Amino acid sequence: MPLAPVPADRAPALDDQAASAKDDRSKHQLEAELAGLGPRLERLQTALFAERRRALLIILQGRDCSGKDGVVRHVGRLFNPQGLHVTGFGVPTAVERAHDFLWRIHAAVPARGTIGLFNRSQYEEVLVPRVHQEISRDEWERRYRQINDFERMLTEQGTTVVKFLLHISREEQRRRLLARLDDPEKHWKFDPVDLKERARWDAYTEAYREVLARTSTPAAPWYVVPADRKPLRDLLVGETVLGVLETMRPAFPPADPSLERYRDELA
Repeated sequence: MPLAPVPADRAPALDDQAASAKDDRSKHQLEAELAGLGPRLERLQTALFAERRRALLIILQGRDCSGKDGVVRHVGRLFNPQGLHVTGFGVPTAVERAHDFLWRIHAAVPARGTIGLFNRSQYEEVLVPRVHQEISRDEWERRYRQINDFERMLTEQGTTVVKFLLHISREEQRRRLLARLDDPEKHWKFDPVDLKERARWDAYTEAYREVLARTSTPAAPWYVVPADRKPLRDLLVGETVLGVLETMRPAFPPADPSLERYRDELA
């Protein structure tokens, strides 16, 4: 079942219990159900591309090891790659820092007819500097308003925005970090900086709770995804994206009767 959006002005708990969901389906069943969404997602994507009037922007946020890359791989592969544009946002470059914090985000917004998938987003510029005490409360309050205005503008211009917080428990993050150390082929994924960020767990929890409460809007809702179990995480994101696309109801352009005259030439 698709996830329910976070109500506006209501901060969810984001405790360890919320990172898991009771579900008796096996890994194989969950993966099979996700794969089964593929034909419906691709048909809706094709209709979106054919009408070329609107776009869909999917935003993924979450702590280290929460599975943003995994969702990009497992959900993203259900779409036609020609109409899917994935953007990963790292530490801003010197050029990016010379502009307003939304400059690089706006440049990556998907064109009409396409789907954009953001691995991290504008919310990095609220969460990280707040937790590191690099900006004042007045500044992060101002950024909430600017982000809401930006996302409302996008929706008014035809881009549907859907945002996912991949919520992982502290213990599951510890296991995944250890798994990176145990596997030589995953050493490249381990960054000691992640441990420093992990030490700020409570501060990030409070920052995320406020972000959800202040920026989950009818124009651009947030969905909290229990992310401790990877196959369930992926399926919940896939089902919710499918529900959003079905609500958008993209339609193929009407048939052009004038094209019938070419049938004889192809006989």
